[in-house]
Parts: sequence; structure tokens; C-alpha cells
Amino acid sequence: MRHPHSRTTRRRVAGALTAALLCAAGLAAPALAAPAATPAEPAAPALAASAATPAEPAAPALAASAATPAAPAAPALADGLALTPPMGFNNWNSTHCRAEFNEAMVRGMADLFVTKGLKDAGYRYVNLDDCWALPNRDASGKLVPDPVRFPGGIKAVADYVHAKGLKLGIYTSAGTKTCNSAGFPGALGHEYSDARQFADWGVDYLKYDNCNNQGVDAEQRYRTMRDALQATGRPIVYSICEWGENKPWEWAADVGHLWRTTGDISDGWNSMLSILKQNLPLAPYAGPGHWNDPDMLEVGNGGMTDTEYRSHFSLWSVMAAPLLIGTDLRKASQATFDILDNKEVIAVDQDPLGKQGAVVSSAGGRWVVAKEMKDGSRAVALFNESGTAQRIATTANAVGLPDADGYTLRDLWQHRGYNTAGTIAATVPAHGTVLLRVSADPRWADQPPAVELGLDGSPLLEAAKPATLTSTVTDLGRTPARRVSVTLTGPAGWTVRATSATSAATLPTGRTLRTGWLVTAPAGTPAGSYGLTLRTGHRSPSGTPVTTTLPLTASVAVPPPSGTSYLGDLPWLSATSGWGPVEHDTSNGESDPGDGHPLTVGGTVYAKGLGVHALSDISFYTGRACEKVTASVGVDDEKGTKGTVAFEIWADDTKAAATGVLTNAMPAEPVTADITGAQVVRLVVTDGGDGIDSDHADWADARLSC
Repeated sequence: MRHPHSRTTRRRVAGALTAALLCAAGLAAPALAAPAATPAEPAAPALAASAATPAEPAAPALAASAATPAAPAAPALADGLALTPPMGFNNWNSTHCRAEFNEAMVRGMADLFVTKGLKDAGYRYVNLDDCWALPNRDASGKLVPDPVRFPGGIKAVADYVHAKGLKLGIYTSAGTKTCNSAGFPGALGHEYSDARQFADWGVDYLKYDNCNNQGVDAEQRYRTMRDALQATGRPIVYSICEWGENKPWEWAADVGHLWRTTGDISDGWNSMLSILKQNLPLAPYAGPGHWNDPDMLEVGNGGMTDTEYRSHFSLWSVMAAPLLIGTDLRKASQATFDILDNKEVIAVDQDPLGKQGAVVSSAGGRWVVAKEMKDGSRAVALFNESGTAQRIATTANAVGLPDADGYTLRDLWQHRGYNTAGTIAATVPAHGTVLLRVSADPRWADQPPAVELGLDGSPLLEAAKPATLTSTVTDLGRTPARRVSVTLTGPAGWTVRATSATSAATLPTGRTLRTGWLVTAPAGTPAGSYGLTLRTGHRSPSGTPVTTTLPLTASVAVPPPSGTSYLGDLPWLSATSGWGPVEHDTSNGESDPGDGHPLTVGGTVYAKGLGVHALSDISFYTGRACEKVTASVGVDDEKGTKGTVAFEIWADDTKAAATGVLTNAMPAEPVTADITGAQVVRLVVTDGGDGIDSDHADWADARLSC
């Protein structure tokens, strides 16, 4: 079964992948055309028998700063399919194998594609994932749809979907069984028969998973199904889902139309971020008819904020990734539809040039990713990985545009255009993305000047104590901004007072209006996050009024206690963990709070500490009143021989202490950090450079001295 908590948990037993590893990628567009006659089913490849269990294969752990890989040698399939990344729906992320995955759901998705305008936006594929079949084939070796889930059979569903002008996708595995523990039949040894069934039913897309593969060579297994699909004569888009284990980007361009580059995504910030970082360096391998697939969308499933979901959608689009909706649209909010239906963002993903965006810079979690477009423009994602608002900047030349007198800059989420002299910059909220389309446009002067809003100083304060902040309004345009004004507002009851000028008659190119502010939360304000709004208004040279708004977050914090305290007993400002929540005084259980075990590293049990799963980040307010953090750190024993992590302690923007890569074979390592003068301390766990499989990390006996 696809593992309900940690899809990073992959094991092979006697040469076979067990059903514990899930692969829930999405399905996508039509596939391979070829000869009409169905050849006899070829002999199944010999199955590995009692081979020794191989070592756990490392998931690709490619940092964005990794060397650019060589371009693929294999030519893309010349069948005219998937010339842009497939767009559609896959049920797995929202239903898994639960009862609501059935014929009524599939028909409902097809209906909503039409009534909600998603079909008009480019979504075409309605894809079934695992659990659509019965566990056993019939007497003739044919697959049998589950009569409870699909009482009309798969062909009836395909006919319904086709009548809507849409396409149907289906799922199986390149093994003896699929990934679900119920043991649904896989296609290994049945490729030609199963492909023929899919074609006869009217299937347009096949997602081909990797579970229970019996140790048979991946290239052999996936090429055999390619040949079987081609032999049906039906165009079927072929999605290779082998989790990037065998680097399919290096060999699959003439095998399938898309290939998974990573393990499975989950509905959480760290999962999305980890997959993004693995997929970004593979840009040279993507193009029309052959796409890197970082797994389907989680937008709308509830595990991230709308800001994070906009980042998810923006970054998948700039990476020319398949856009496969993974939420139940029957329950989706309007905010979810607004994200999924943003046609300007979709146009970035679907650009016919087929370039995947490349990293321009990524220092300090401030990412600039640029995608060349067919019309010569560039789509530019300014992505803020960090937990606080950050200014992210680049230039038109840096993203590949030629020298020009001026440029037109289009904000694809605000749906507004501006002119810029060449600077591309924005203050981006925590975990947010500003997605722009920038061109060397001779008509740049038709647009008002781009004005950048920013805030200097930390919007982190204690109740009843004023915080000093400085707002900035900068003209990035080629033309001046006139009648400029700025306001800063906070929650009801807060005091926000300007200490310097809040307006300017004119801002020429490159000039900044700086305004000081004193911000005070009332006494007794509970600790937590509160909204601030920075807003500026100006007029373009033609007199057009323009308003720009920057939502910000202020945090009210409790001062740390004097003396030495266990960090696990103190409130944190924020906490993220790769799987499951951060746990107090137990290991990370990967799912619900309190499902861990006693903290144990190298056989030693610790009563106090924090249990996390990489990638993780926990921040604490220290108010410039503390001196030291100490801990004993390591990989928790509960994962056996698995897990590789590295620990870091940050004092504001300075890395105050770090370990090397630690494994389960090592005892706990003591770590001490001098944090004198820091306002915020962060405990960070990275993946050791090899992906996040089984990375259960313990901050044992973590203490703060103030």
C-alpha cells in the first residue's frame, strides 16, 4: 500500500520493492502511436528470485547550485504527444484508496472541468490512480475493474469523459503488483495484454509505477510497456513513475513522455520545497514531448497556506511541470479555483518553446528562476523560501533579456503591467512567490512605473514595547512616479505612528521614499502572528492612479525566561518538519502529534528534547537576552540503519554552529552555539545531501541559557 504517512520509506525485500513505497504521481496527455496489430504477449522477463536485499537507493538530492547536467542524448518520441506538459486531475492525493474514489467522483471531476472553466484553461486528463481494479485477474488473465467502484466498467467512464471533450488516464505498476497493500495486479509480464485492454477501453494516458518490480532492470521494464502501448495503435501519453531512482532523465526521452524525478509529494511545505530543489537542476532534460515530472499538485488539500499553494503552482509552472490537480474539486474553495485557473500562470507552463526554468540565483533562500518563452520574454519567479519577508532582486540582463531602453513587467498574480528600467525586484512575503513576465518591449512607456515596496527592521515585538520599522518606496521604472504616498496599518487596537515624511511629490528612477514607523501592540496581546499592511499610491506620468499593497506579518513574542531552560518546554515562533509535526520529548512519528517514541540516539535514551524529520526548521524568540544553545544531536534509533542528516543552529542570519553529516551508526554529537545578541534562534536539520528518506533527527537535551 502506498504508505499513509511517509512516502519516503522505501524498502526492497528479496529484490522486490514492497508495497510500503508509494508513488502518487499524476497522469497526463495522450501516448504513443504505432502499428495496429497486437503481437502475442512476449515472455515475461525472468524475475529475480532470492537476491540479497540491496541497499536503499538514494533519492536524487540535487541542490539548485549543483553543476548543470549534460543535455540528454536520447531523442524525444516523435509521436506528436505531450508537446506541452500534460494538464489534468489525479485522484490519489485527495482520496488514496478510500471509498470515495469511484465512478461518481470521476464523472464529477469531468463535469467540473467544464462548468468551472478548467477545460478552457487547458486541463484535459481525468486520471485514475491505484485501486481501480480487483486484486485478481480473470480466468483469461485480463484485468477486472472493481464492480463496486466502477459498476459501468472503465470503458463507460472513458466514454463519459470523452463526451465532455476530455481524456481518461489509468494507472498500473511495472511490477507483479501495484503499490497498494491489497495486492492489485501489476503489468510485469502482462504488458501487451494490459496495454491492449487500456486501448480498447479508450484510455489516453498511462501512469506506470515502480512497486514490486522483482529487481528487473528499470529500462527494460519501461521500454517493454512503451512497445506494448505503441503496438495498440492508440495514442496514449506514457508517464514513467520510477521515482527518479534510475535517473530516467538520462535515458527515457525516447521511452516515455514524462518521468518522475523524485519520490512522492505530500501536502506540506517541506515536501514541496525538497522536491522543487531536486527537480530544478534537471532543466536541460525537459522539452516538448519529454518532461521532468516533480509529481502532482497539492493545491487545495489543506496542508499549506494559499500563499504557499500559489508558490507551488507558480514554481511548477516555471519548471514546465505537468499540472495535475490532486484535490477533490467537488469540495474546493474559490481560492483554490482561483489558483488553478490562473490562465496567465498556466501560459508560462504551456509555452510551446518547452523550456524548463533555470535558477539564476538562490542565496539565502531568495530564489530567482527564469524561463525563456517563445515570444522572447522571460517568466521570472521571485521565490522566498524563508519564514520572513525578503527583498529579492535581479535584472533584465541577468534573466537573459537584451539591453533595451525600458522593459514591460507583467505581474501574473496581480494581472497588472508596469515599466522598469531593468531592475526586477519585490519584497516577497514568507514562503511567497512573485511571478512576472518581463519583455524588452518598445511600448514600455505605455505602462506606469514599477514601484517597489519594502520594510526594513524586524516586525517581531513584545507586547507594549514599540518596534521601530522603516518602509521604503522605490521607483524601479524608466518614468517618474508622482504624488507618492505610503501608509502602514495594523490590527485594531495597535498603535502605528509615522516618524518621518509619508509622501513625496515625485520619485525619479531609482529614488526611494523612506518613512520611519513606531509600531506597538497593546499590553496583554497574546503571542502569535498578526497582519500588517503596507500600501503606497502614486500616479504615472499620464496621471493614472496606481496602488500597490504589501501584506506583512508581525509576530508578538514572549521574552525568554532567565536561566537555563529546555527548548522543548518553550513556545516557538514557527516550526516545520518534513513529515509529521515537531514533537516535544519524543521522536518524530511522521503523522499525528504524540505518535513518536522515546528519544534514542546510539542506544542512549533522552527524556527531554525535540524530535523532527528533515527538512525541519524551528525558530525561538530570544530577544537579544540569551547567550548559548546546547544539545546532543543525532539520527533516532527507530529507523534502524537508515537516515542521514546534518544539524545547524542559526543566530538571526548567522550560522552559529553546525555538524557534519550524521548517520544512525553514530552516537549523539554534542553541539554548542554562541547566540549572544540574537533576536531569533533557529534549529535547522538538513537532509545530509541524499534526500529525506528516514531522516528522523533528535535535538536531545536541547537547552537555552539566558
